[in-house]
Amino acid sequence: MTGEISPIACLRQLSIDDPANPKLLVHSLPIDAVIAIGRDPRCQIVVDPLRFASVSRRHAEVRPSEPNAGERPAWWICDLNSSNGTYLNGQQLRGCQLLQPGDRVSLGNDGPEYIFEYLVEFNREVAVATQQEAISPSLTPADPVTLTQLFPIVSTGRELTHKAFLVPSVVTIVFVVGLFVAVGQPLLFNRLLAGYIALVGFYFVYRLCGKRKPWWVMALSAMGTYFLLRSPVLPLFVALFREVLPGQVPTPGEPINPLMLFIRMFFGAGLMEELLKALPLGALFLIGRVLPAPWNDRVGIREPLDGILLGAASAVGFTLIETLGQYVPDMIQTTSLQLGTGWDQLRGLQVLIPRLLGATAGHMAYSGYFGYFIGLAVLKSRQSWLILLIGYLTASGLHALWNVMGSVSEILLALVGMVSYAFLAAAILKARSISPTRSQNFATRLKS
Repeated sequence: MTGEISPIACLRQLSIDDPANPKLLVHSLPIDAVIAIGRDPRCQIVVDPLRFASVSRRHAEVRPSEPNAGERPAWWICDLNSSNGTYLNGQQLRGCQLLQPGDRVSLGNDGPEYIFEYLVEFNREVAVATQQEAISPSLTPADPVTLTQLFPIVSTGRELTHKAFLVPSVVTIVFVVGLFVAVGQPLLFNRLLAGYIALVGFYFVYRLCGKRKPWWVMALSAMGTYFLLRSPVLPLFVALFREVLPGQVPTPGEPINPLMLFIRMFFGAGLMEELLKALPLGALFLIGRVLPAPWNDRVGIREPLDGILLGAASAVGFTLIETLGQYVPDMIQTTSLQLGTGWDQLRGLQVLIPRLLGATAGHMAYSGYFGYFIGLAVLKSRQSWLILLIGYLTASGLHALWNVMGSVSEILLALVGMVSYAFLAAAILKARSISPTRSQNFATRLKS
């Protein structure tokens, strides 16, 4: 425990409404700590995000300089690669600069403004006394232990859901208990494991997007794809894309060159499956158009981030049906015929786990990327058909490349997966930067 040190310098915030107002907020500057300024609640000087939307989450820092004996303490002002820049006396700051008394620091063009001042006249005696106070133990007795220190949950309970990932932890625990209960029941075990892995992958995309959307809306997108795959719509799609169009699925052992295989996969897998997964997005978009505010934003597609989230959710439903309804049963049946029972469930798990783990760079990447273009078409309605066509063809091409490279080279397959995820990540970053609701985005440090 150290004694309290009298502040030597401060940043005095100017009043935006009345610069002559004497009641200005004063932020003292410690000589042994860095002061961060921005919209992030963890900053030492927190800027009102509603009033100063152009300020970044961590916009600038005030750093103490290394003091020399007998010299006045000094501070540096440093810009943290903010979106709108930090200005010192009207000039944009590049890197860091030493502060002088009377310097004016502005965060962006229309952000808050501060004046750097020394609170006391500095002399050698003040410096010596300050250094002694900083290093000498206080003679005052230690503060008693409080109830909230002994039981932190008493004071932090309200923050658990926002800052401590309480909901994901609860979901994980529920699935863990469910997996224990399902031991000896392979079908239930596989469904629980697949559901959990798919949720983790989607939650990763959700955190990257940073836009809050009701969970039940995203569940509707996933369930919409599920019911489409169980409905007569699927045979119609198969007849169109795999019989009328050149999208026939190759038979086992059929000799085919990579180019012809790509063409078949482009029509039979890429175009067909991406259009099918986009149908729930179209339905939600139409529903959102007839709903009043704010339900039109919560349910419908108003921007690219909406399209990415709903597209990824639709892909979750598709991946679960495809994996649990086709790939895992086929592997179990084939293994039972070749090796007998005992190995079949293990082989099934060996297919289930990588397919679900790879969904973020697979179906979620393709559908999320196409969803970006669906949302972009809503923003840029004059060129909507061109935007939709580019997104549809690109997502289908990535999908077809993945299917083709699986029979060519494992290294190329991995590269295609990396490229697919890079496309999705780039779409998310661009969607965040052009989002009309970027001021409420919880994932970005861009200006809002």
